[in-house]
Amino acid sequence: MTNDNSPTAVTASALPLLSGDWELDPLHSAVNFTIRHLGIAKVRGRFRGLKAELYVGESAEDTKVSAEIDLASIDTGNPDRDAHTCSPDLLDVASRPTMTYRSTRVSGKDEEWSMEGELTIGGVTRAVALDVEFGGVVDSVLDNRRHAGFEATGEIRRSDYGLDFGGGMLGDVVKIHLDMQFVEPRGQK
Repeated sequence: MTNDNSPTAVTASALPLLSGDWELDPLHSAVNFTIRHLGIAKVRGRFRGLKAELYVGESAEDTKVSAEIDLASIDTGNPDRDAHTCSPDLLDVASRPTMTYRSTRVSGKDEEWSMEGELTIGGVTRAVALDVEFGGVVDSVLDNRRHAGFEATGEIRRSDYGLDFGGGMLGDVVKIHLDMQFVEPRGQK
């Protein structure tokens, strides 16, 4: 669903967003994750350092998303656990400071979309698919610009990236939950 009544929006077979480079709204975006601990409970966390770009093309096939996440910005609510996660035992942020994602295909319609892409951690790149829910487009009274919201979910396996420390203590599957908000290019409406 969108609040877009603009005659300049792209057709229904494409994303209901204007073409161009949409800017990330970092105050209303988050990269969250969940991982099992001891197989019986979940640890939740987020990465606070995020850069992302959304280029909306004339069609979904021309639309691209990229993101860079600062691994040292991890926040699980426990500074000691975060420090250990950043150590060479796990993420080794001294030699792998970021993870990056680049979309390779965007498809869907209405509110339900999917995005295929490649996630790189260190020197390892693997295909990662995300289910994307389009939350809509609205004119913000805060900045007089149009904002678009997305929620994306997926999962990765730590072992696919050589992050296999803590076998038995930490689960291999990491569930990803992204809440992203982008702002329409300036001068367009």
